[in-house]
Amino acid sequence: MPTPLQIRPFEPADWPGLWALLEPVFRAGETFPHDPAITEAEAQLAWVEQSQAVLVAVDATGALVGTYYLRPNSLALGAHVANAGYVVAKHCRRQGIGSRLCQHSLQAARRLGFRAMQFNLVVSTNSAGIHCWRRNGFQVVGTLPEAFRHKQLGYVDALVMIQPLL
Repeated sequence: MPTPLQIRPFEPADWPGLWALLEPVFRAGETFPHDPAITEAEAQLAWVEQSQAVLVAVDATGALVGTYYLRPNSLALGAHVANAGYVVAKHCRRQGIGSRLCQHSLQAARRLGFRAMQFNLVVSTNSAGIHCWRRNGFQVVGTLPEAFRHKQLGYVDALVMIQPLL
C-alpha cells in the first residue's frame, strides 16, 4: 500500500527540512553536479530561487520526505522544454515516492504549458533513478561519455532522457 503522502508547494518555512534532504545528496557527489562543498545559501539559490516551481512531499506525520523542482531546461527558444530534479529522503527510498514525485512533476509541467521534459545529466550509475524515469515514460536519447565526475567512481557516463508531454 502506498505511503500516505501530500505533495504541495514549497513554503519558506520548509527550507530547514529541505536543506536536510538536499545536503547529504549534494555532499555525496553521486547524482547531482553541484559541488559537494556547496553552501546552504548556494543550495537554496540553485534549488529554490532558480526554479519556476518547487514542491515538497510530506508524510502522514508532517515530515518532509521528498522534493522536486521544475524549471525551463533552456533559455528563450528552448524554454518550452521542462527540466526537473528530485530528492527523496534516504530512509524513504524504494517506497515509490520518487515515482510519485515524477508523475506529479509531469502533470505540473503540462499545466505550465511545457511540451516535453528533459533530464540533461542522469548519472549512469544511478540505476534506481534510471529505472524510475523509464518506468514513468522517459527514453534515453543519448549517452555523454564520462560527463559526470562521480565522487567515488571517477568519470562515468551520463544519459540524456526525454519525454514528450503533448
